[in-house]
Amino acid sequence: MLGLTKRDAGLLVVVAILALFAPFILNPFPEGSAMAQFNAGYPDLMQRLVIFGIFAIGFNILFGLTGYLSFGHAAFLGVGSYAAIWMMKLLTMNVVPAIIVSVIVAGLFSLVVGWISLRRSGIYFSILTLAFAQMSYALAYSVLTPITGGETGLQPKYTDPRILDGALEAGQSPRANLFGLDMKATTEWNVGDWIFTFNAGYYIAAIIMLIAFYLSIRIFRSPFGMMLRAVKSNQQRMNYTGLNSKPYTLAAFVISGMYAGLAGGLLVAMDTQVGAERMFWTASGEVVLMTILGGAGTLIGPVLGAGFIKYMENIVSKINKGVLEQWFAFMPDGIEDLLITLVYPFVGKGWHLTLGLLFMLVVIFLPGGLVEGGQRIGNLFRRKKADPETPSGKTTPAE
Repeated sequence: MLGLTKRDAGLLVVVAILALFAPFILNPFPEGSAMAQFNAGYPDLMQRLVIFGIFAIGFNILFGLTGYLSFGHAAFLGVGSYAAIWMMKLLTMNVVPAIIVSVIVAGLFSLVVGWISLRRSGIYFSILTLAFAQMSYALAYSVLTPITGGETGLQPKYTDPRILDGALEAGQSPRANLFGLDMKATTEWNVGDWIFTFNAGYYIAAIIMLIAFYLSIRIFRSPFGMMLRAVKSNQQRMNYTGLNSKPYTLAAFVISGMYAGLAGGLLVAMDTQVGAERMFWTASGEVVLMTILGGAGTLIGPVLGAGFIKYMENIVSKINKGVLEQWFAFMPDGIEDLLITLVYPFVGKGWHLTLGLLFMLVVIFLPGGLVEGGQRIGNLFRRKKADPETPSGKTTPAE
């Protein structure tokens, strides 16, 4: 199917099903529950799950296949976002030109950065990419303010020219759309105590994520992907055979940067405001965490890691003392206060502590990330199923 093996096609179908039903599977809390207050930001959460999934898929093409660890991929995310917002200000609020230009501009910028950074490897490559990202952030924040908006950022205004759109009336807010379909259009269904939301922007981003995931599978299974694995395995030995690895690593870097630019363009399509914070080094570190947590070098791992971190960020970060008091209200006062005291440092503003602990556990016990954890569970079930039933009173050779 579509040039994929049966196994890869099945994986694509699984990701498609997860993307289709994620708004229902992950709908956080029913109305009236102690956590229902978090449902207000739910559509935005779902969009970020798939957009950062694209970001992590692209990063995995570089890091997972070649072993080159970039600490500066947020620069391409930010450049893609700025390119998209300027298309919306100058051309049209239709997201198609914005997304296309964001990919192209991010690809060109990554070509320059990669051509310089790939002259070194290992930690020196990582530091070079980090330096480029921080320089880009500094330029966007305080030097190129006429282009980037500086600290306040950029957003579309009704006074922008937009040569392909009709003029807006004073005070009218320009809205991102896909050939007239509002990217923030939502439809809600009440099923008992649950509210299910259909968000047009989410499903558009999910379709793009599925296309990006399909392309990553083709890259992984191609001769080009095999060359990238050879670079990761032993680049020096590969060079000794007479093969020049630099064109392959540069191509992987540019493709990865284009994925980041695509994610940046989609972020603008969902939320038409861009700031320099998207280029800060913490955003680069976040995609590294997503990829390693899900499973670097695997196909579905980065998507799982991105979903896990973004879901955790949205839910765990909003648990406050009031919510904990409702959770433990059935317990005696002394035990309730003790549990709240113990749990509170790991939720709310301290959710990064919980993420750090989980990341440590995964790195120590599951070096292959969440994918390895799923494989181990699957192997346990397969082993139990494969164990032959022995007649009573008899033993197998293994016993």
